Amino acid sequence: MNKAIITVVGKDTVGIIAKICTYLAENSINILDISQTIVEEYFNMMMIVDVSNSKKVFGDTVTDLNVIGEEIGVNIHCQKEEIFTKMHRI
Repeated sequence: MNKAIITVVGKDTVGIIAKICTYLAENSINILDISQTIVEEYFNMMMIVDVSNSKKVFGDTVTDLNVIGEEIGVNIHCQKEEIFTKMHRI
């Protein structure tokens, strides 16, 4: 399995989850785990996804998610699980 971590942070608005999940579904990226919270008016979400069957190369997915984030006013960060794990091991 080829996993990635997606984080989303920004002001809460209608449709954030819908927009991101629609993109993932359209590109055959499976959501394995998802956690989201809203503190006051701030939205925070973390997803673990399986990109093994993705229709796009990983770099294009990262770029597309950044564009979606700009469109809806949130910061979306996507990275491979192994990089995330190594960065947070300390």
